[in-house]
Amino acid sequence: MISLKNLRKTPELFKLKLSLKNDPIDVDIILDLDNKSRQHQTIINELRAKRNSASESIGIAKKAGDDASNAISEMRELGDHLKTVENQLQIVEEKLTTLLYQIPNLPHDSVPQGKNEMDNVEVRYWGEKPSFSFTPKTHLDITDNLSLLDLKRGAKISGSGFPLYTGNGAKLERALINSMLDHHVSQFGFKELAPPVLMRKESMLTTGQLPKFSEDMYHTEIDNLYLAPTAEVPVTNVHRDEVLDESELPVYYVAYTPCFRRESGSYGKDTRGLLRVHQFNKVELVKFTTPETSYDELESLTLQAETILQQLGLHYRVIELCTGDMSFAAAKCYDIEIWAPGENNWLEVSSCSNFESFQARRGNIRYRKTDDKKVGYLHTLNGSGVATPRLMVALLETYQQEDGTIQFPDEVANFLGISEIR
Repeated sequence: MISLKNLRKTPELFKLKLSLKNDPIDVDIILDLDNKSRQHQTIINELRAKRNSASESIGIAKKAGDDASNAISEMRELGDHLKTVENQLQIVEEKLTTLLYQIPNLPHDSVPQGKNEMDNVEVRYWGEKPSFSFTPKTHLDITDNLSLLDLKRGAKISGSGFPLYTGNGAKLERALINSMLDHHVSQFGFKELAPPVLMRKESMLTTGQLPKFSEDMYHTEIDNLYLAPTAEVPVTNVHRDEVLDESELPVYYVAYTPCFRRESGSYGKDTRGLLRVHQFNKVELVKFTTPETSYDELESLTLQAETILQQLGLHYRVIELCTGDMSFAAAKCYDIEIWAPGENNWLEVSSCSNFESFQARRGNIRYRKTDDKKVGYLHTLNGSGVATPRLMVALLETYQQEDGTIQFPDEVANFLGISEIR
């Protein structure tokens, strides 16, 4: 959530930055509601003061044996007026809160300006595209030939977009998850969590999935719980409504969860095989930091996510998203894309974002400074470390052999604990 105080101070700056995110929300409406809210609150304070004064007058009159009927009548009128204004304030504040939850985070000044993905900026590449003496197969052919994936039975069980991993496919999926978790814990000091995956509405509001992306969420009507679209949601909410000491920061968490997304806006996109699914596995990295260090932490977070792809020897690139292509909650974001030779295409496997205080304000996550003991909102960051479906696509397509088997180089085999799949 944005700072309403900052919005009052610099409305034109907010209008400019929101326009860079292609957001149509009317800032003037929010400022008008905010002004009405403060006016109503001023009237309420005045009425409460008058009512208290009238109450004191009644007490004094009764003690003196005087007629207090006029003061009693005045207090009743003040009470009725107060109730009316309080109801008006509640209506205004509900409208204001609804609009505030719909405002996206403002892009950081360093983010390149642009309208869509065509304006994103390539930051760096790692490795080289693999070459083959034969025409490389797609992951669909590979998984079918090696019986790694059964999409038909997955669809029979749950519907299209719910893959069923089988045999060595299930083994490779498990190996990827375990290897990534162990890597981030041992190499970078992340603390591993195993969170629940059914979320309260408040948790979804904190990270920005609600209200804007309600159509993409799976929702249980009876219990009013949401299936987590990413471990970012439960892990960020670990410290909701808490105050951390500055000495505890930064906090690094890593977690694996299955992720659930309806992908309601995926019409016309490539949904073959593992390219776009409704349920998938992902290892997520979450950081809680001071505002002063959050952008350094974003750079290190991105590098930490990249090390997984380096361990797997996969060719990848890092993309800095422009203002018009960033997510709702992000102030700055890097995407990591890997090369899939069978698909002959780049596939996104990670987004690393700094949300600044946006999520912390929504979730009331604060920290107490060491020097002056003042309490303020900390910064939250998260990055995929990484998502497995497209990772498996690139992994299988990169290390396929002409005879149809998968042969991993020694370094990759040591990381996964699997040398070949046949």
